[in-house]
Amino acid sequence: MSNMLIIKILILTTLSFLAAFAFTPALTHFLYKHKLGKSIRNTGTTPIFSQLHAHKAGTPTMGGILIWLTTLILALIFFYFHLFFPHSYLGQLNFLTRAETFLPLGVLIAAALVGLIDDLIDIKSKGKGGIRVRHRLALYTAIAVVGALWFYFKLDWDVFHIPFIGNFSIGWWYIPIFIFIIVATSHSVNLSDGLDGLASGLLLSAFAAYGTIAFIQGHIELAAFCAVIIGATLAFLWFNITPARFYMGDTGAMALGVTLAVVAMLTNQALLLIVIGFLFVIESLSVILQQLSKKLRRGKKIFLSTPIHHHFEARGWSEPKIVMRFWVIAGVSAVAGIIIFLLDKGT
Repeated sequence: MSNMLIIKILILTTLSFLAAFAFTPALTHFLYKHKLGKSIRNTGTTPIFSQLHAHKAGTPTMGGILIWLTTLILALIFFYFHLFFPHSYLGQLNFLTRAETFLPLGVLIAAALVGLIDDLIDIKSKGKGGIRVRHRLALYTAIAVVGALWFYFKLDWDVFHIPFIGNFSIGWWYIPIFIFIIVATSHSVNLSDGLDGLASGLLLSAFAAYGTIAFIQGHIELAAFCAVIIGATLAFLWFNITPARFYMGDTGAMALGVTLAVVAMLTNQALLLIVIGFLFVIESLSVILQQLSKKLRRGKKIFLSTPIHHHFEARGWSEPKIVMRFWVIAGVSAVAGIIIFLLDKGT
């Protein structure tokens, strides 16, 4: 039986990759035709970044559509096959269930649509910016609130797990903790979307780790959901490596960040995000430390540019070198997270 479940997950990963790959020419044609390209801001506040990335101006953004749209289409196709032909082979590939995947799919689409609007506003404003940061955070907080209330009232869940210590019923405190984890993760993932192939590569490792954890826990549909995202992200990465054919944009990065956090909460392994998503944490910390240093040390900076991948870029590292080394670290941290999970499970 377990072999059949593994086969199902592998089939879904492959189908997702092929579907997204086949969809890419139409998407890229649309993005280039309508000139939905990225503008590089040159306001004087980020001189290093503007200089390093000036050559990327005009490359289409919103490529993240490829990932979430593929996931949505496959979810609906197999769901309706299961609904009308439950014993068919395609029906058996259904992974959409109320208990495991309704919520992560719902927040994926909701966050993607907010990100899509943000990307469109940014394009129309010629790089002056999309939705203001505080408004964007408010919108993602609203999505996180819906998720938190779903967990607390719909799933009747208020248990938070601390590795090697145990589960704790924290009552209504679960709601603000859930919201913080969702917003922090989505923002951190978005910060990592700054070099060709960087965010997508890091997300692949993170979703693979949580998909593995979900499978070990017996959450097969959630593992299958992660597998579909992995397949679509692999197809996206094929076209996103240097030189990128298109960029992920907020519609991809923010949506996948929110979804990753929800998956972490569904597996009750949210604290493992610190390990599995180690580089996301480092990216955020670099920005926070830079801002604090500039405020407390009269404008003095710790890094040449932030997030930290731009610091290495400013020091002369090539873009592929930074990205591939970050991929290696992400792979190691994902494996480390799984090891911690297994050791904790055995205690």
